[in-house]
Amino acid sequence: MVVAEGTRVYLNFALRLDDGAVVDSNFDGDEVSFVVGDGSLLPGFERRLFGMSAGDSDTFTVQPEEAFGQRNPNNIQRLRRDEFTDSLELQSGLVVSFADASGAELPGVVVDFDDNEVAVDFNHPLAGRTVLFDVAIHRVEAAELH
Repeated sequence: MVVAEGTRVYLNFALRLDDGAVVDSNFDGDEVSFVVGDGSLLPGFERRLFGMSAGDSDTFTVQPEEAFGQRNPNNIQRLRRDEFTDSLELQSGLVVSFADASGAELPGVVVDFDDNEVAVDFNHPLAGRTVLFDVAIHRVEAAELH
């Protein structure tokens, strides 16, 4: 059976930057599974698996548009310093969690600050980056759809 709509895929994977740095990997652990189309993988990653079957492995180059998107300068917001607690020791690179309009967690990275304002980058950390997607397919089976 090959990876297609309506299949469950069992695999190991790694995400690497083009400089070889590993961002995420489960090659040292157990395989993971997902159902094609369930939202576990970004469509740009999922599409590359179509047609693969058990025993196949490959490395794919995924451009930003099909991975985590391009960086958007509008996603860098300037917030008033007094919106942050005094006990929070601000530093560039600090990840701060905010709530979006629906109450979901929205992480942002402090990129700059002074006594009056804090610049927070809400772009995905991998936005604008080309990534390498290493995969090893272990099993492909019909998904049980409920």
